[in-house]
Amino acid sequence: MMPRANVATWRERMPAAFGVSPARRALRAVGWALFLAWFAGALWWFGFTPQRLWNGLSGLGTIVVLMVPPSPGELWVEILKGMAESVAMAFLGTFMAAIVAVPLGFLGARNVVTSVLWRFSLRRLLDGFRGVDQLIWALAYVRAVGLGPLAGVLAIFTADIAVLAKLYAEAIENAERKQAEGVVAAGGGRLSAVRFGILPQVAPVMLAQALYFFESNTRSAAILGVVGAGGIGLQIAERIRVRHWDEVAFIILLMIVTVAAIDFLSARIRRRLIGTRA
Repeated sequence: MMPRANVATWRERMPAAFGVSPARRALRAVGWALFLAWFAGALWWFGFTPQRLWNGLSGLGTIVVLMVPPSPGELWVEILKGMAESVAMAFLGTFMAAIVAVPLGFLGARNVVTSVLWRFSLRRLLDGFRGVDQLIWALAYVRAVGLGPLAGVLAIFTADIAVLAKLYAEAIENAERKQAEGVVAAGGGRLSAVRFGILPQVAPVMLAQALYFFESNTRSAAILGVVGAGGIGLQIAERIRVRHWDEVAFIILLMIVTVAAIDFLSARIRRRLIGTRA
């Protein structure tokens, strides 16, 4: 056994190894008390009551019952057209955003651009764009270019540029330096090092992120249509307004199938372009 003197010495050196101190216990208790008080205050502020929650769930149950069985209705051609419009909006907006985000990602990467002032200014500008949601951009573009899918495409394009540029910059910063150094050692310039040393490493990551954003934006396009930016969202809003819940259920199922198909095709494209490990 360890002598008491040694125990006292080690307790002095490493108090955390011998249990939590009373001061830390009190601090944790105060922290939990503050969190519970904040949580209870937030529920009270938002008017949360068991009766209100039960009434809401009862109303939701009634809507679910009215959704069965799903039906395309008489205007099923318009539904299919709206779904195709949403997919086209998501593809165009994501494709343009991914193209523009590639050079912005390189300009915002620490291992490509050494100017701290330029990199800081670009990152803060991208932060500002990321702070505005797609729905806000859609409302602004509906006022600027009018109702229709063009506003949705521009909203997706504007909102995704900053997010993709940030993700691309982080991927570029995590790339191995040896490949770029090898290109420079072989006599290549700075652009050649970026093109042949860094881009081949990060291209699979960029492609995977762009494909994921395409899938995600297909869902987002439905919300953008509610505010007049075209797509399947307009069809959903019209049927909710007239309480045709069976047709709403059909549209929801159609969206699920479409997103699943896009996910399947995206996986096939990734394997085809990136390849698979043996």
